[in-house]
Amino acid sequence: MKNIRAGIIGCGGIANNKHLPSIKELGGVDMIAFCDILEGRAIKAAGIYGTPGAKVFTDYQELLKEELDAVYVCTPNRTHSPITVAALHSGKHVLCEKPMAISFSDATKMLDAARETGKMLTIGYQSRYRADSQYLKRVCESGELGDIYFAKANAVRRRAVPTWGVFLNEYEQGGGPLIDIGTHALDLTLWMMNNYEPNYVVGTTYHKLNKNTGTANAWGDWEPDEFTVEDSAFGFIVMKNGASIMLSSSWALNTLEVEEAATVLSGTKGGADMHDGLRINGVKHGRQYVEKPDLTANNVAFYEGACESMQVNEQRAFIGAVRGDSKLVVLPEQAIVVTRILEGIYESAKTGKPVYFD
Repeated sequence: MKNIRAGIIGCGGIANNKHLPSIKELGGVDMIAFCDILEGRAIKAAGIYGTPGAKVFTDYQELLKEELDAVYVCTPNRTHSPITVAALHSGKHVLCEKPMAISFSDATKMLDAARETGKMLTIGYQSRYRADSQYLKRVCESGELGDIYFAKANAVRRRAVPTWGVFLNEYEQGGGPLIDIGTHALDLTLWMMNNYEPNYVVGTTYHKLNKNTGTANAWGDWEPDEFTVEDSAFGFIVMKNGASIMLSSSWALNTLEVEEAATVLSGTKGGADMHDGLRINGVKHGRQYVEKPDLTANNVAFYEGACESMQVNEQRAFIGAVRGDSKLVVLPEQAIVVTRILEGIYESAKTGKPVYFD
């Protein structure tokens, strides 16, 4: 089968640590165009991952003039919407990194562009492609948990503030841990519940540890004056059907209950959590039970292979959809709801009032 022709806009950490290595591992894609505002980064990425003669750009509009099937958008959050809209209107399918956008208005522009052009748009919520997530999704779809009416979306670190790039820049990113890692936990939870109709949210954000020094942070001390986003954010979400979700997100919280891109589900027939691997709980034959499925690939004596990474599975889903072999896993109609809820939490935190969506 002929390789698809792709370009990438933004050649920083997320491109070099996630997308480009996974594309190379999977194969089937010719990376022929690389763009970054820092030309040296684009040149370096093209040299490692590009096809012979791959082109380098510093203006994404010039890259979009190339004959490409697909474009990866791996730039700071603020630029997701304008670049994605331009890419879709130039006739390319798009995989945009999470979050979809920094505002519901910007995300709406992206969704509208996808519908107007007929081109595919997906968002980089790779946690859906983990083995535990895929298994739990099948459990939910089977009805084993019943009606899921309460959930927790957890993305909490004890001391792991990202100190590189623009993560601490509120203007470029639109927020801190809520929009960075909380977005993964919320996406995973909504997907499991198959519930995308929020009624209202109440949110709080905190700037309690931003000015600290001697932080024991995983990536070294942050610069207090540069830490302009929240260090923690929490939200309570009530859906139109009455279900409720508690969202916790933090880069730096004094807690031992650390958990990232994880969900807890409680339904009328059973529950599930990711506290100690994936655990399914319920009642059978008059007794409580807990099941822990074996999600390793090497549980057969003569087979020592390993499951493909979630990043490779993400590429397989997108590339397969571009080829017409499969359907997208992360739909823009789903991702826009995540953005809408996150925006509501930030607004509620500022006003001190609930935010209603309709």
